[in-house]
Amino acid sequence: MKIRTIGRHFKESFKSIVRNGWMTFAAVSAVAITLLLVGSLIALLMNVNKLASDVEEDVSVRVYVATGSEEAEREALRSDLEAIENVEDIEFRSREKELDDVMGSYGEEFGLFEGDDNPLHDVFVLNTTEPQFTSEVAAEAEEIGPVVDDVNYGGAEADRLFEIMDTVRNIGAVIIIALIFTAIFLISNTIRITIFSRRTEIEIMKLVGATNWFIRWPFLIEGALIGFVGALIPVSIISYIYLSGFDTIMNFLSGTYFSLLPPNPFLIQLIALLLAIGVVIGSIGSALSIRKFLKV
Repeated sequence: MKIRTIGRHFKESFKSIVRNGWMTFAAVSAVAITLLLVGSLIALLMNVNKLASDVEEDVSVRVYVATGSEEAEREALRSDLEAIENVEDIEFRSREKELDDVMGSYGEEFGLFEGDDNPLHDVFVLNTTEPQFTSEVAAEAEEIGPVVDDVNYGGAEADRLFEIMDTVRNIGAVIIIALIFTAIFLISNTIRITIFSRRTEIEIMKLVGATNWFIRWPFLIEGALIGFVGALIPVSIISYIYLSGFDTIMNFLSGTYFSLLPPNPFLIQLIALLLAIGVVIGSIGSALSIRKFLKV
């Protein structure tokens, strides 16, 4: 596109958008609805990834000490656990501390189990250098000896959660791709109607020597503008909802290891992505529409 023709191309694009007001409105609405769904899914999937990361960081190995073990046996067990490869740190939690946590979570009625009636075990909580080493560390801890009553790292539950998250990610990705192709199709049909109404003009321009790109640019710009304007609507809606609900959800998650992605820079990145998607699908839709009309 030559600099001296830029103004002409934009002028033609705006004229076409105004001339075909209802079709433009339909195309913008289609893009807005599509990108609202796409943006919502992206926000969901990105926070699912954040949740998966939080879960991985929270996975630890709990080694339960056999009831009646002596202090010397517990210290020997600590030394054995520290010697296991990929163990980053170890925390000892007495059975009294474990019961206090249960009472704090489920009520003071569990105070009936204080003292000798406490059925819980002393526990060593092991954090690994990387989440993927958790199962290996748990397996080695189980082999230490009779002083170990049980080992638990929530492996099955964590693995199941990761499987569910992977399924959500895969389904979400397929839906996003389908929605984007739907938007391209709708924009393509809208631009095609515009081009059809100007087919005689296009044929004359071709016959007098206008290049394909000279004819193509106004329609590409029109599609890009439709995509851009259509993206502004979902960008505004998603930003408002995310900012409004962020503090409420974070308060709900307080006391857990989980959190949402902070609005800055997440929303800025999402806004830029949706605007870019809008422009790209608008341009692609226009390019697909005009292709056959350039063959005179």
